[in-house]
Amino acid sequence: MATSVKPLSQHRYHPEKKKKKHSQDEPPSKHGLSLPQTLLDEDADNQSTQSRSSKQRKLQERDEFVSTSLSKKILQEAQRQQKEIQRERDEETGVAAVRAAFSSIDNDLSSEDEDEDGGFLDSQSYAGEFEEIPEEEEKILAMFMADKVGPQKTLADLIMQKIQLHDSSVKETEERPVPAVDAKVIEVYRGVGKLLSRFTSGKVPKAFKIIPSLSNWEEVLYLTEPENWSACAMYQATRIFASNLNAKMAQRFYNLVLLPRVREDINSNKRLHFALYQALKKSVYKPSAFYKGILLPLCQSRTCNLREAVIIGSVIQKVSIPSLHSSVALLKIAEMEYCGTNSYFMKLLLDKKYALPYRVLDGVIAHFMRFLEDERTMPVIWHQCLLSFVQRYKNELKHEDKDNLEKLMRQHKHYLMTPEIKRELHHSLNRGQNGADVSMDDAIQFTGIKTPHIEEDIWNLPEVPLDMEE
Repeated sequence: MATSVKPLSQHRYHPEKKKKKHSQDEPPSKHGLSLPQTLLDEDADNQSTQSRSSKQRKLQERDEFVSTSLSKKILQEAQRQQKEIQRERDEETGVAAVRAAFSSIDNDLSSEDEDEDGGFLDSQSYAGEFEEIPEEEEKILAMFMADKVGPQKTLADLIMQKIQLHDSSVKETEERPVPAVDAKVIEVYRGVGKLLSRFTSGKVPKAFKIIPSLSNWEEVLYLTEPENWSACAMYQATRIFASNLNAKMAQRFYNLVLLPRVREDINSNKRLHFALYQALKKSVYKPSAFYKGILLPLCQSRTCNLREAVIIGSVIQKVSIPSLHSSVALLKIAEMEYCGTNSYFMKLLLDKKYALPYRVLDGVIAHFMRFLEDERTMPVIWHQCLLSFVQRYKNELKHEDKDNLEKLMRQHKHYLMTPEIKRELHHSLNRGQNGADVSMDDAIQFTGIKTPHIEEDIWNLPEVPLDMEE
């Protein structure tokens, strides 16, 4: 059966025919549709145009406005700053200088809102708005202000001073002179210092672990540049030196390396890095070195602010420290020149409820009696420290000490704490007294209840009826 073969021209693509076929499949025009179909088509067109317009709007807003995440961070930072301002206002109530400072901040903010053109107000126009601060309020403000003392001596300063003493050819203008050590040792420990500057976790180099066993460990440690260590490297170094050095050498490491780094981190970041906080807790492994190398130098410097006192004091609160070392530290702080943060550290040590020796108690009493002739208004932390002392050790005080404290309370009063201190003193025993040794007059003073004396006649007893049947 013969099959008919189509010519090649019939198999070719004809776009005109396709167009005609496509035109037959096209939907009819809107005029030919029914009313429901027309409304559905219009709704679909509106949704597509709305979606396109929302996307275009987002692209335009991305160029013109701040993103939502950044604006949220800005609002959170503003709220945090506002809370800090409010808290400082509450703490410094009654001090005109602080009120003036906050009012100047408010004026700055309001002036920035009013002058949206970007113009700056003249700072001299602020001068006549505030009154001069009275001398009494300046004294109150100065009690917590840090004295302007030079920067604390670090390990680098100590080593450079030694190098300059032994080698007169070293110039004072030279930034970081090198001690007289072998060149290979210098090269190795400079490399260790670079590694510790970016250290986060892992093993510490063995060359660093042997530093505590060296006789010239301070000079070798100086080569590693401790001021450039990371916070995690400082924690690992504190672990190594606290474990392998004796108390005297660990004290030098705490005082020359750890303490300056902690204070610098607090003052620059307004908080302390977690690794540095762990290093402080690890330093209490040597209690005498901790007190002699960190706490006592901090109190003696008279530059410790309240933020540093709270952060370092929290370590004293959380870590268990032997009572003997804490007693010596409390006595030394009580003998120092007064500073507001010293009262805070004394209160922390008193709240640990140690069984303090009588010598320490007498030293704390002498500390408070130094303010008997002081005419300035004492801060609240001073009254809190005295209240804590009386609450914990009221039964270990002498009768003369209580009389002296009564005189002190007439000179320095606080509307809340002074009555509480007097009540604790009145309802307490004297040193060396027991409950059985208390006389009737002392019991009346101790309890505040006067009971009448009853005399009993043994020959004049009342009759007691007895029922024989029972």
